[in-house]
Amino acid sequence: MNFSIPENLLPDFEAGLDPQHPTQSAIPARVLGYGEISTVIELSEHPHLAFKRMPMFIDEAEIIAYEKVYHTFHELAEQIGLNLITNDLHHFYDAKSNLHVAYITQEKLPVATIGNQAIHHLPATAVTDLVLAILREANKVYTFNRADNGWAIGFDIQISNWAIADFDPFGGQLPDPLKLIYFDTSSPLIQQNGQELLDPELFLRSAPSFLVPVVRALFLEDVITRYYDQRKVTIDLLANLYKEQMGEMVPDLLTAVNRFYRDELQLTDFAPLTIKEIESYYREDAFIWRLYLALRKLDRTLHQFVRKTYPYILPEKIKR
Repeated sequence: MNFSIPENLLPDFEAGLDPQHPTQSAIPARVLGYGEISTVIELSEHPHLAFKRMPMFIDEAEIIAYEKVYHTFHELAEQIGLNLITNDLHHFYDAKSNLHVAYITQEKLPVATIGNQAIHHLPATAVTDLVLAILREANKVYTFNRADNGWAIGFDIQISNWAIADFDPFGGQLPDPLKLIYFDTSSPLIQQNGQELLDPELFLRSAPSFLVPVVRALFLEDVITRYYDQRKVTIDLLANLYKEQMGEMVPDLLTAVNRFYRDELQLTDFAPLTIKEIESYYREDAFIWRLYLALRKLDRTLHQFVRKTYPYILPEKIKR
């Protein structure tokens, strides 16, 4: 889809961007959200759109390879019945950073319709219904993966990656019928005959240079492969409720989720989840990302010390 933005809008924005103070850029921007490899921003001139900024490509060949995987991910996801948000992918060379920068353009969704916001407007029974609906959507992916057709999709199902179509936050209930829209497509993990198509090194570009060997050796494979594991992404989904300050719901949700896998999906090889492993996963994940953010800020300071441009937009603090 073409969102009819001026051809020079994103290159002009990038040229005048202050990554440490985006609101003070030549074209003012507001940060809507932070991801591992992207930052979601709103530009003052186009407040109805969301732009996912990814400044980590070394050359044009690298970004063209990413674009091919990105479109393949969308084709496969739509083939298996997922509702993906409409988007455009733009990329260009930025002389200031000497990098090729990609932007994914999407319609900006109403904040209250995004899953991690919506759950604060819903009763516990509706939150359970929402979580189970997400697991049903995710099961389309893992059913596809189990079909052994040479393709597999890695899928991050955390609640903040979904929007609820036609959701009224003041209604106190989910729409009927319930339609979920998936919008976090900037990390298109796909395997073909067991081979990862997305270059794993892209996940290291935003890491501090002094950490790259450690992250590559100790974390990279786990970060990528976990999204091909239906059990691990379910743990991640539930653990994120602690991040959303709703940890008191996890025990009851856990019961419903284990029943869902046992009775509705009848996955006999799916070991029941335990509260201990979810709490342990959350504590470890929260510690790693706090430490990682602190080290990225140190790397930003080192860049400034040697008068080099630090291209990434970092949050001041992530609430966990």
